[in-house]
Amino acid sequence: MSEEHHYDLVVVGGGPAGSSAAYAAAKNGIRVALLEKEKSIAETVRTSGVTWIQNIKEFGIPDDCYNPIKNFSFCSPNNEVTISDSVARAAVLDVRKTYRWLAREAEQSGADIFVKINIDQVIKNKNGNIVGVKGKGPKGEVTFHCKMVIDASGFTSTVCKAMGFAEQWKRFGAGAEYEVEVENSDPHTWWLMVGQQYSPAGYAWIFPLGNNKVRIGVGVGKPESNVDPTQRLKEIMETKMGPIKELGKITPIEFHYGLIPNDGLSRKTVFNNLILVGDSAGQANPLVLEGIRYAIKFGRVAGKVSADAIKSDNTSMSALEEYEKNWKKDIESKINSAGKVQDRWIGLSDEEWDIELDIINELKPEEFIDFIKADFGLSNMIKLATHHPKLAVRQLFNLIKGKK
Repeated sequence: MSEEHHYDLVVVGGGPAGSSAAYAAAKNGIRVALLEKEKSIAETVRTSGVTWIQNIKEFGIPDDCYNPIKNFSFCSPNNEVTISDSVARAAVLDVRKTYRWLAREAEQSGADIFVKINIDQVIKNKNGNIVGVKGKGPKGEVTFHCKMVIDASGFTSTVCKAMGFAEQWKRFGAGAEYEVEVENSDPHTWWLMVGQQYSPAGYAWIFPLGNNKVRIGVGVGKPESNVDPTQRLKEIMETKMGPIKELGKITPIEFHYGLIPNDGLSRKTVFNNLILVGDSAGQANPLVLEGIRYAIKFGRVAGKVSADAIKSDNTSMSALEEYEKNWKKDIESKINSAGKVQDRWIGLSDEEWDIELDIINELKPEEFIDFIKADFGLSNMIKLATHHPKLAVRQLFNLIKGKK
């Protein structure tokens, strides 16, 4: 049995980018279908959910969807530092609750949500432009005809690759984590653990969710390291390495595994009738490999630009360029600068990490957040260069600014 549907816009992927795009597009008065391959939105969690309070407020995410973070602790093999603040500047999301809230916002704005839809083909017109997608649904083959598609399918970039516009990411992060219940947890403090024993090309983490629940994870950069993050996670949890030993008894609740692109902003993100957003577009911060805020923000931009293009009956690449110009102006230089710092971090020995933590410890809380968020604006750089006379700090930020 086959089904056919007709919409103005089809959004492939029900994550934060897809739901945000569907919300903005439907709100602007067009017919939108949001397609998710799993049985429900956020059935599988693939991210640790770190984001920033400023963005949470900007997006209107409800208070019960996140745990606020005030203190940022780091440990390397022979050093440990904590940057503390009086106000929360970061947060750990309840990922499932947040993603479902985003999808509900889209649905309430008029988008139709389809689950258990596994898209594996594209439909092209005589000019080779995309005009729909096909795949398998609960009742068999399903076809969605449309004027435009937004590829928010995440790391797999399903639509983009089916169109022949991109190959698989060559450089990426692989992360494994357990959400667990513990005996002892400071709900306002996260831990980042660096050095070879934790991850040879990445870091390990403890992110608190409140109510004595935390996420313990390991991220490994590929192809820089062939370490399996799942195996390394098992090892550091069994040996209770570093700050993990302070958690007391650990009771696993759920396992998460995910991949995030780390090739920089290397892809074209607009084509005739097609926009890429979120992980499909490579919109991720290389320093801690987080991108939920970019997915939501630029998802909304993609939805608005798509709706305007459809209503004006011009969905050509040139009509959609506004979207690409928007995100490039906002984050391109910052992500490029963050990539330079990441390249430096990947090459550090354990002894060099010990020193690097002393550099990080020089930063004030708001400076640290700007740094770890990859918010490398010119005014921030001038302030940092002025406030920190230490040679090591100056060298770090000269690197960001591209000086030798």
